[in-house]
Amino acid sequence: MEDDNDFEISSELLLTASRFRVERVTQTFPDGTAFTREIIQHPGAVVVLPLLEDGRVCLIRNYRIAVRQWLFELPAGTLEPNEPPIETARRELLEETGYRCDVIKPLCGFFMSPGILNERMHAFVATGLVDGQAEREPGEQISNYLATPDEVDRLLSTGQIQDAKSIAAWLYHQRFH
Repeated sequence: MEDDNDFEISSELLLTASRFRVERVTQTFPDGTAFTREIIQHPGAVVVLPLLEDGRVCLIRNYRIAVRQWLFELPAGTLEPNEPPIETARRELLEETGYRCDVIKPLCGFFMSPGILNERMHAFVATGLVDGQAEREPGEQISNYLATPDEVDRLLSTGQIQDAKSIAAWLYHQRFH
């Protein structure tokens, strides 16, 4: 792999939103050729794979306005400024599902869509779950869905789980743990 960057990068801020920025980024090479793209700058996020003692997985059913669909997903959320990913994972697990966990361990990390977005997703596995009251944000339409591993596989194979972060975390866990 080559790590040398034989080019210059400049950027122009186009939009600042509550959770991300959009920049026009120009990459200029030594021969003068330049390529411009619009890039979403994101603070990063977490996804949590909550595993109950009996082996079931706590998925959530979540209405996603961007795709105008109900989706089965793993709980997830955006990093707050200066918040370590593991703390975001604990916070989002409680907020979205009501579960607290005794143990939370890093699973993997990945970029969501590096062609247009710099969001790094940090995946965690949560065990030792204790049920409680969810602390969902206003406007969130979320309900828990407890599924056996076979049910999760069925939801994946039938296209009922379409969320990339949930697919990646589940398959990574199944393959490497």
